[in-house]
Amino acid sequence: MEKIISELMQLGLSEYEAKAYLSLLRENPSTAYEIGKDSGIPTSKVYEVLKKLIEKGIISIIDDGKKKHYVPLAPDEFLNKQKSITDSIIDSLRTEISNVRGMKDFSHICTIYEYEYLMDRIRRMIGEASRTILLSIWKEEFEKIEEKLRDALGRKVRVAIVHFGQPGIKIGQMYPHPVEHSIYQEKVGRGIVIVTDSRKVLAGNIFKFNRVEGAWSMNRGFVTLAEDYIKHDIYIMKIVRRFDRVLKEKFGLKYEKLRDIFTDN
Repeated sequence: MEKIISELMQLGLSEYEAKAYLSLLRENPSTAYEIGKDSGIPTSKVYEVLKKLIEKGIISIIDDGKKKHYVPLAPDEFLNKQKSITDSIIDSLRTEISNVRGMKDFSHICTIYEYEYLMDRIRRMIGEASRTILLSIWKEEFEKIEEKLRDALGRKVRVAIVHFGQPGIKIGQMYPHPVEHSIYQEKVGRGIVIVTDSRKVLAGNIFKFNRVEGAWSMNRGFVTLAEDYIKHDIYIMKIVRRFDRVLKEKFGLKYEKLRDIFTDN
C-alpha cells in the first residue's frame, strides 16, 4: 500500500487524498467517519480531504438526506483521466517551452548509473527519432528494444545497427560484429552507443550484475564523436564482409594484429 500511495502522490494527490481514495476502493459507499477510521486520516482533516477529492472529480457524494456517503471513481476511469490531463499538459508545454526566448542548447552531459533508467532513456530516444538511428549494441539489450526499433522503421526512420552477437532477426541495416568475444574481454562488459537524428547521444558500459557507467547528452562534440565511432565500425564491417579471408590471413583469426594499434603489423 505504501508503494501505491507513493505513486498516487506522484500523480498529484496528497498523502491524505491517496489514503482516502484507497479506503473508498476497499469499501464504498462510506461516510466521512468510516473513511477517517479506515485510513487513519485525523477527524479534523477528513472533510477537507474529501472536499478536495470531489473538486478533482475523483470521488462523488451520495446524500440521502440522513447521512452523506462517498463513492470513488473506478480505478480505470481515474487513471485514464489522470493520463489525459498529463498528456494534455505535456503537449502544451512541448510547444510553449520550445518557444521560450533565449533558451540555450542543452550541451551538458548527464551521467547514468541505473540499468533500467539507461534502457528507458534508449527507448525514449528511439520513440522520439524522426530521421535516423545509429546503434551499437549487444544482444542482451537489443532484445529489450526490438519492438521500439520496429516502430521506428514503421515511421520511415532509417536504422543502422552494429550488433555484437548473432541476432537471428533483421531490423534495418544490421552489421554483426565478428570479434565480440575479444571486445568483451577487453572492456569486461557490454558497450552500448546510440545516436538519434544526429542530435542526441547515449553511451555506456554494462558490467556484471547490470552495473552501469553511462552518459546522455545533446552536446554536439559528443554526438559527432559517437556518430563517427558507429560509422567507422560499419565501414569495417562492410570490409570484413567482403574480405574476411584476406583479413584473417594478414591479421590473424580474430584480427589480433589489426587491433594492436601500437604496432603496424
